[in-house]
Amino acid sequence: MPSRIESRLKELKIELPTPSTPVANYVPFVQSGRLVFVAGQGPMWNGELKFAGKVGKDISIDQAKAAARLVGLNVIAQAKAACGGDLDRVARVVKLGGFVNCIDGFTQQPQVLNGASDLMVEIFGDRGRHARFAVGANTLPHDMAVEVDAIIEID
Repeated sequence: MPSRIESRLKELKIELPTPSTPVANYVPFVQSGRLVFVAGQGPMWNGELKFAGKVGKDISIDQAKAAARLVGLNVIAQAKAACGGDLDRVARVVKLGGFVNCIDGFTQQPQVLNGASDLMVEIFGDRGRHARFAVGANTLPHDMAVEVDAIIEID
């Protein structure tokens, strides 16, 4: 029988990407006690970068928000791996940290990161409400538009 969260994903017609593998000397997540620290995730779909460039120049705010949503799916895919495949073990999305590859003077990072934040609440309900930061960066690895890391509490 599918888990409650798997049923929710199916109801929303949301498919999770395959968890990405690190591109350098780090691991995709670390569990310490009940907390899972998910390494920075990019807007990848099964290994392919989908949103590259600077927000405010190459990428619109709506595209950047879509990129952040995709990054959120990657965070959830890593959380699923950390939970042994059972997303019902997610007790709380504690914190998201977001970086937006943007032009100088861009100030709408919070709106961009809502793509990931809204997804967490859409899937996990109140357990998806979290603390967050959203900052601009002059560049991100591989010229990705958005990167997000997470702290997730599991049972």
